[in-house]
Amino acid sequence: MNMLLNTFILLLVLKVTTSVILDLLNLKHVKSQSIEVPENFRDFIDEDSYRKSIKYTVAKTRFSIVSDFYDALILAVVVLGGFLPWLYDMFTGMFGSGIWGQALVLLLIGFILGVPGLPFDWWSTFKIEGRFGFNKNTLRLWILDKVKGSLIALIIGLPLFASFIFLVDWGGSFWWIWGGVVFFLFQIVIMVVHPMFIMPLFNKLEPLEEGSLKTRLFSLADRTGFNAKTILVMDGSKRSTHSNAFFAGFGKFRRIVFFDTLLEQMNEEELEAVLAHEIGHYKLGHIPKMIALSGLISLGIFALLGLLSGSMWFVEAFKFTNLEGSQIIVPLFLLFMLLSGLVNFWLTPLASLLSRKYEYEADAFARDVMKSSKPLVLSLRKLHKENLSNLTPHHVYSGFYYSHPTLMERENALASTSEL
Repeated sequence: MNMLLNTFILLLVLKVTTSVILDLLNLKHVKSQSIEVPENFRDFIDEDSYRKSIKYTVAKTRFSIVSDFYDALILAVVVLGGFLPWLYDMFTGMFGSGIWGQALVLLLIGFILGVPGLPFDWWSTFKIEGRFGFNKNTLRLWILDKVKGSLIALIIGLPLFASFIFLVDWGGSFWWIWGGVVFFLFQIVIMVVHPMFIMPLFNKLEPLEEGSLKTRLFSLADRTGFNAKTILVMDGSKRSTHSNAFFAGFGKFRRIVFFDTLLEQMNEEELEAVLAHEIGHYKLGHIPKMIALSGLISLGIFALLGLLSGSMWFVEAFKFTNLEGSQIIVPLFLLFMLLSGLVNFWLTPLASLLSRKYEYEADAFARDVMKSSKPLVLSLRKLHKENLSNLTPHHVYSGFYYSHPTLMERENALASTSEL
């Protein structure tokens, strides 16, 4: 067995071991907090809701541990068992080695590699989410979502991957620069297209109804210089009772989207605080900063792909043989998609740290705009209670994974400069 495969096995074992240790650490800590509601939370969550949130966290964590082992087993079989080159050779024989044929091969193999995860996705949706009263999905809708997602991936992915394969021949040894530029521009286009054309294929997005709430929210937008044209409400309750709000797009294509479940759970002042937080991300430049960072990461990824595409040793180590010219790019993309998670896992804490920094800043912006931290704190408490969020994660676990600070961390940060 060559050195590259030994490295793959080592990274896989390290990732699974670390992930499971973090899950077990968090599980033990959460269980230790289950005897009674911590004093800091007693004024907004009752004992039954708190115990239910503990059970929900325990169920998801146990599921995560099983899922980690399952995913690792599938990855090991696919990479070490020669399944990937077998699939590639079979589909190449069917669709040819031309640009469009190879792009189709890449997409089809991607679809096949996603199949083993479907049972776990079904179990998470209908068993875990269903057991705790969140799931509103039906089997028909779940299947329809998968079909729609696959068709969209085919429509968008086919020309995208075909362009990369074309660039390998056209761009020579510097194809990766053009590939990085194309991928970055693709990300920009998707940021605009997704909320306008793709999201409506799955959910209804309707302008917020006329009334005091709309007047209040647009008044906030005006005084913060957000210049919102519309605030949309999404029928999230179609699939789940989970609640959320998010910012999509940028520039004149930006959208603020509220789940309909969120409108049912919060009063107008709390919803205004949620919008103020989302506007904070925009006004503080978090969106362009993340776009710029994404562009740099994309260029770095394509630089690595460009380096690896210059010789056959990398793909041959994983049993790909008899490749000619630009044919190397499809096996290279496949291997990168499968193996990148083993490296990205260790970068998760850095991404989480940056994301939490932006959340603190957006919280502070909302507090200043609202002239009080109380509305935002109340809205965060409701979000955590209604979504059965883990109120007492282990600090190592949350530091590694959480893209948002914990509720207590956010409250402490807000209270440090403002009285509730």
